[in-house]
Amino acid sequence: MNDVINPADMTDAELAAHLAQIAGQILLDVRSAGVFEGKALGAAGDATANEFLCHALRSARPDDGLLSEEEKDNAARLSSSRVWIVDPVDGTREYGEMRGDWAVHVGLAIDGTASFGAVALPGLDGAIVVRTDVTTALPEPAAAPRFLVSRSRPAKEAVAVCDALGGELVPMGSAGAKAMAVVRGEAEIYLHSGGQYEWDSCAPVAVALAHGLHCSRIDGSPIRYNREDPYLPDLLICRPEYAQRVLKEVATLG
Repeated sequence: MNDVINPADMTDAELAAHLAQIAGQILLDVRSAGVFEGKALGAAGDATANEFLCHALRSARPDDGLLSEEEKDNAARLSSSRVWIVDPVDGTREYGEMRGDWAVHVGLAIDGTASFGAVALPGLDGAIVVRTDVTTALPEPAAAPRFLVSRSRPAKEAVAVCDALGGELVPMGSAGAKAMAVVRGEAEIYLHSGGQYEWDSCAPVAVALAHGLHCSRIDGSPIRYNREDPYLPDLLICRPEYAQRVLKEVATLG
């Protein structure tokens, strides 16, 4: 008996996880081939994974909109209620450096809200895929909050709030890796203010919300997707018990 499920018959969450996992394996194959390295490896991985993801989504969900970091934006998505927002390689630098803190994002925004999705972490042992339809309780937090920040440019707001809360800074690569570290209990707070785009956070936010985390802009307002300008300068993903304290500290920074 053939028990292979047609992607068109999968739920949105199943489809996101399925495609993120396959794209992650494709990226590992590109990297292990040894043909490229550094920036050239990042570019090759981006192009290969993007071609797969966009073709697969257009085939499985032909009536939905699509926004990808690696595709020319099509304004037709603005009239769609359902828009897939993908980042074929989130953390291209880390991918090219043979590190593990990079991710594949496949998210679905419905009426501007990050609703379903998956974040694959192919560089970690077990090639983990964290998804909106398979959730577990949040692990116990650390005694002092751990703040995830950029490896090279820690956001000044994150540094200031971390000091105010007596926390610890934890440098890490991609946005998806940081967000999933909070989901997986490896940190408590991801506060970012250095500029991002919708593809950097749609899938991570959908997954984080499904796992019971707080997600907002750093002024506390909702994060909205499928806007004409996909630039999103900031976000906060954290354990709910820290949300109000973090937002209050950010507000005092002016």
